[in-house]
Amino acid sequence: MGSDKEKDKIKILLVDDEQEFVNTLSERIQMREIGANVALNGEQALEFVDNEVPDVMVLDLRMPGIDGIEVLRRVKKQYPNVQVIILTGHGSEKDEEEARRLGAFDYLQKPVEVDTLVTRIRKAYKQQIESSFMAGTFAEAGEFDTAKKYMDKDKNKDKKKK
Repeated sequence: MGSDKEKDKIKILLVDDEQEFVNTLSERIQMREIGANVALNGEQALEFVDNEVPDVMVLDLRMPGIDGIEVLRRVKKQYPNVQVIILTGHGSEKDEEEARRLGAFDYLQKPVEVDTLVTRIRKAYKQQIESSFMAGTFAEAGEFDTAKKYMDKDKNKDKKKK
């Protein structure tokens, strides 16, 4: 128990409709000993999340069908602890504001260095663990209001970073 390998058992879902890009990204992330699953559109992403909730989702904004903003909105509503990193080649300031308002952990522009992305994924995972732990601790003590306030405070803190 507690080996470095176990620390890297971060469950990641990469969501992007550019199949070659997302498969290459997945391979590069796996070379850094982090497993990553792939979804090629919003529908696949939502289906995947319903079956196996990831710790961190790396999400493109522009996809046919259900776009990234809608995926973000639905995932954060159903699974608030999932940390979502937006990775887009076509985003605007307005998109970034909306993504952060909906609870995105980070907002990155393509192209991005894989090491930069992995660093952000690890930070998002750390945030996810801390949020889950604190909310769980309060909930176990029967302090549901405190747990909710803590979760809401985290959301507001992330918004103010920009």
